[in-house]
Amino acid sequence: MRALNFPIFEVRTKTNGKRTLIFDGVRKKYVTLTPEEWVRQHLIHYLTNEKGYPATLISVETSLKYVHLDKRSDVLVYDCNGKPLMLAECKAPEVVLTQKVFEQIAVYNLTIQAPCLMITNGLQHYCMAAISENLPLHFLDKIPEYEELLKF
Repeated sequence: MRALNFPIFEVRTKTNGKRTLIFDGVRKKYVTLTPEEWVRQHLIHYLTNEKGYPATLISVETSLKYVHLDKRSDVLVYDCNGKPLMLAECKAPEVVLTQKVFEQIAVYNLTIQAPCLMITNGLQHYCMAAISENLPLHFLDKIPEYEELLKF
């Protein structure tokens, strides 16, 4: 798999027939290794090992409903009371992060209502937050530490 703009970490993989699987520490199981999953696992590792996010407060591929449609969010971070803090959308490295991706996460967030949103393709990362309920989202210059996220 391609090198990403995240720190390198020890990846656990195995093969199952012709498929390569990667271990997801949040879901506690091996999942099919796709380019998007490669990005998702790097993001999760970065959040938990570099930014202090508790793995127990992260949910992966959470189901949600939007206008009677079944959707799934990639990574959802909560506070210790179960309130959503950050919603992240992961794309494969070859996917360009266009306005359409921003719109996708905004639609998901209509249901989730997280104050912080992030999109990444592993090479580029954009993080946006609403500092106050009455203010619009603005771009952050970095991915916040977990303790910073609690202040949004």
